[in-house]
Amino acid sequence: MNVRAVFIDMDGTLLKASNTISRRNMEAINKLLNQGVMVFLATGRHYEVTAPYHQEIGLKTPMICLNGAAIHKAETGRAMQMKTIRLNEERFHHLTAEYPCNVLIHTANGLYCKETNEEIDYWTKIGRIPPQFIGDLRQANYQDVLKYSVRTNTPSLELSILFKKEAAIINWHDGFEMVAPDVSKWSAIKSLLHSYRLSPNEVVAIGDGPNDVEMLRSAGTGVAMGNASEEVKAAADFITGHHEEDGLAEFIERYLLKPYSSYAI
Repeated sequence: MNVRAVFIDMDGTLLKASNTISRRNMEAINKLLNQGVMVFLATGRHYEVTAPYHQEIGLKTPMICLNGAAIHKAETGRAMQMKTIRLNEERFHHLTAEYPCNVLIHTANGLYCKETNEEIDYWTKIGRIPPQFIGDLRQANYQDVLKYSVRTNTPSLELSILFKKEAAIINWHDGFEMVAPDVSKWSAIKSLLHSYRLSPNEVVAIGDGPNDVEMLRSAGTGVAMGNASEEVKAAADFITGHHEEDGLAEFIERYLLKPYSSYAI
């Protein structure tokens, strides 16, 4: 198969738990780029904490952020596309107030959150932009919401299901996220395929999380990381190594780099 583009998730795929890109992953991606293969990042992160890694690799392609709710230009960071979500805010805050949880609201104007934590402190350090608001979100004047994240530190299917008519829901082991209906990493990829005149069959998608399932199923070749759940692995065509053991580079080296490309997919 002729692979022309690779879409790569960040956390649990490109990055180690230390939020760093290994030398082996970096070298594998650079070799892909030298072969003329386009490489894109497709992440649940917001732009400000995606761009530094995008720049570190030296990519020139647009960034898919917030699970597909936003696509940003490489050169300027300007949003090429944003898809906002509308919830009944009064109902949302009433329901989440009944659970011990943190609530993060990603908007076109920045992050609003109920409380800060180590992850948000890291985002502030990397992205160099602090949250717009920390506190009782019922008092926050936010608009143009791109993603809601409810962190309960436990699976929360009984809560997330209450929003199924209003949002596309991604359930995690520590809570859930919501974006607009029909928004996903794959929906964002599809819009880029048209722009770059690519066929889905020419695309490899690599990821590890529930927010990656649709793109793994829909791309010409879907690759699940070794650290992915069984549900995610079931959606993929290939399973590679753990993200702490350079599973991303392992797949690229084995199946995508010349002279090995004649073997595979």
